[in-house]
Amino acid sequence: MKGRALLAWNLRALRTAKSLSQERLAIDAGVDRAWVSELEREQGNTSVDLLDRLAEALDVPVAALLAEPEPDADKPQPLRSGRRRRE
Repeated sequence: MKGRALLAWNLRALRTAKSLSQERLAIDAGVDRAWVSELEREQGNTSVDLLDRLAEALDVPVAALLAEPEPDADKPQPLRSGRRRRE
């Protein structure tokens, strides 16, 4: 898997595992939500500085964003769209 694909895979997997929307992650990392979307769709090219901010917002080491997934790992699915109901 190439670098952009690894980043896209891991970014979505880590974000959804923490139930974070792209918008919430973007706010926490100090970037536009569209940029997070581009990275998850393998469209964007990023800097090491942004990787640092994303990793900090996800509370993971930077290396986790470029880790090779297990061969039998399921592709990360997006979170359900729409707003969550408040309880």
